[in-house]
Amino acid sequence: MDDRGHLDVLHGGVRRGHVNHQLGALFVAGLLPGMLLTTMLCIVTWWLARKRDYPRMAKATWGETVHAFRESIWGLMLVVIIIGGIYSGVFTATEAAAMAAVYAFFVAVYVYKDLKLKDVPRVVLQAANMSAMLLYIITNAVLFSFVLANENIPQAIADWILASNFGVIGFLLLVNVLLLIAGNFMEPSSIILIMAPMLFPAAKRLGIDPVHFGIVIDVNMEVGLCHPPVGLNLYVASTIARLGITDLTMAVLPWLGTMFIFLIIVTYWPELTLFLPRVLGML
Repeated sequence: MDDRGHLDVLHGGVRRGHVNHQLGALFVAGLLPGMLLTTMLCIVTWWLARKRDYPRMAKATWGETVHAFRESIWGLMLVVIIIGGIYSGVFTATEAAAMAAVYAFFVAVYVYKDLKLKDVPRVVLQAANMSAMLLYIITNAVLFSFVLANENIPQAIADWILASNFGVIGFLLLVNVLLLIAGNFMEPSSIILIMAPMLFPAAKRLGIDPVHFGIVIDVNMEVGLCHPPVGLNLYVASTIARLGITDLTMAVLPWLGTMFIFLIIVTYWPELTLFLPRVLGML
């Protein structure tokens, strides 16, 4: 291999290392926003439960609490393995997904025994069907992104946005509106693969941190999962609660409103997202 080939390999390795580093930073960046969203949703749930006088379970004793914690320790270790593995550099964020799947399989089959070995082929087949569907969506989205890039459409959109003088605040508002509208008709993976290549060049030229921008997109996708007409979480909840989508949509409005408030906070308070990666030296 000549010097040019060695340089190509070196540059490719550097690029892959940079991408993996960014993935790790993006993963860690979601921790504080996730904790804030959990707290906000818990407060809304507590307030509604008291207002509507929902029945309460008996308060658990310390012994019952300790027993429940001991029973859940295997599941909680999954979070430790993922975060610890990424932060320590043992594996990348992508490899963490594979490690999590292997660990979850072991715990489900041999510890909690919720999944029997005879059911594993059926579960694997269901996962393969789901993966095939997602890969089909991703393939088409990647082809669409290639066409966009080949025609310089993202750059043209970035030029138009900058020429329109939206500024950072206006641009982020535009991004939220576009993604929320797209969430009414499209599945999150498709939205990310189609919209991100078009919006990211403008975000980069406006000086918006890529990690912060990624979390903003992610939160928009989370909101999209919870509002009709294609909110996947609504259909799952509808099956569990045995409620129609219309009734369920009205029931989740307080939590959906809370998520909109959270979206505004994450969008215009970048330090909430970037603080932890900076402390950990990932940015």
